[in-house]
Amino acid sequence: MLELIKATTFPFMHHRKKAYIFSLLVMLIGIASVIMKGGFQLSVDFAGGRLIEYRFNQAVSSELIRNAATSVGIAESEIQRVGEAETDYIIRVPVAEQEARAGDSPSARILEALQASKPGLTGEIRREELVGPKVGSELKGQATWAVTLSLLAILLYVAIRYEWRFAVGGVIALAHDVLVSLLLCSVFNVEISIPIVAALMTIGGYSINDTVVVFDRIREEMKLRQGQPLEDTINLAINRTLSRTILTAFTTLISILCLYFLGGEVIHGMAFALLIGVSFGIYSSVYVASALALELSKGHHARQRAKVA
Repeated sequence: MLELIKATTFPFMHHRKKAYIFSLLVMLIGIASVIMKGGFQLSVDFAGGRLIEYRFNQAVSSELIRNAATSVGIAESEIQRVGEAETDYIIRVPVAEQEARAGDSPSARILEALQASKPGLTGEIRREELVGPKVGSELKGQATWAVTLSLLAILLYVAIRYEWRFAVGGVIALAHDVLVSLLLCSVFNVEISIPIVAALMTIGGYSINDTVVVFDRIREEMKLRQGQPLEDTINLAINRTLSRTILTAFTTLISILCLYFLGGEVIHGMAFALLIGVSFGIYSSVYVASALALELSKGHHARQRAKVA
């Protein structure tokens, strides 16, 4: 295997407490963002409502669109500009369950009101999505269960393959990556949608895969270095997997960056979540999973060393 870095001796575990503080600060910033904004910004998939995307032939202000929506009887609407030009907009309109069943769309009426207020303006409806409040609530519950059950399944798998101390470290690292990605979506105003949930599941898989590679090497080194300090053994194992970690991360991040910059607006949020999650997944394999495994195994390993001595 190609090795970019050889014979490193970086004391990763020596800096683990600094990493705990960093992770805590990132999560506190994310939690503060969620509280200040009154919760996560949910897409139509989960919140329910109607999403309409327009493209106009000339610049239009969001205030003009809001006035047009109000004039056709829509008192509450959320208007978001797409991109830098003031020609593409997304409007989110809350709907009641009976309105969702009726299928009465205000998209054409809003466009007509805009054209009446600004002569020469033309526009096209690029997409329109409708999810009733009941369906949105069900999707939210199903997404929560999917993420929770995946965490429990991974905990069981790692507990069987390794000892429980490693399993706890691995699952906390996985939960850390998913939670940080979710919280940073709030910080950067990224909507939580079905593609974001898919990204969170992918992040969990990537995180535990990287963690298992590190854990495998730690287990091998523990067998070869019985009686040696556990912190030194973990540092050695991480240094010996460093080249593999860098190569894997580099190729994965290149793919995600291509999706982010070239994939278009539809998957922009998903690519953002993946970018954050994969980056933190690399970090957490060392400074969350391995570090917590070290903290939980100190007493047990000290007793094992005493028996060997």
